[in-house]
Amino acid sequence: MYERILVPLDGSPTAQQGLQQARQLARQLGSTLVLLHVLEPYPYGMEFASAETWESLIDGMREQATRLLADGRAQAEAGGVKVETLMVEAPDGRVCDAIVQQAQAQFCGLIVIGTHGRRGISHALLGSDAERVLRLSPVPVLSVRA
Repeated sequence: MYERILVPLDGSPTAQQGLQQARQLARQLGSTLVLLHVLEPYPYGMEFASAETWESLIDGMREQATRLLADGRAQAEAGGVKVETLMVEAPDGRVCDAIVQQAQAQFCGLIVIGTHGRRGISHALLGSDAERVLRLSPVPVLSVRA
């Protein structure tokens, strides 16, 4: 049914829970997991940073993303699941847009995304990339709460 499943990873426990659910589903369906990490190119507070500091931060973010994707790959492969990894930068800093774009570009039939389930003021202030993905995605989305 779902030949390719996109799984956004950000290092959070909720993303890890999403990966576990996606891995089980992929194993049952014989699907390939596409693990995605989206780099946010404009972290808050960095507008005052020097060029050296900026480059150092970006390099660190890429190294962390590489480790995160490698760990996800190892978990999927240990479960006997086919896996691909992908790292992209968020267009205009919107992670949700990058997730939806990559689901289409990678021909994924399903997105499995962890959500924090924020409510009230924290939801109003921080928003929810998972909620935006649910609204924008042309493919089904499985939202997983930790």
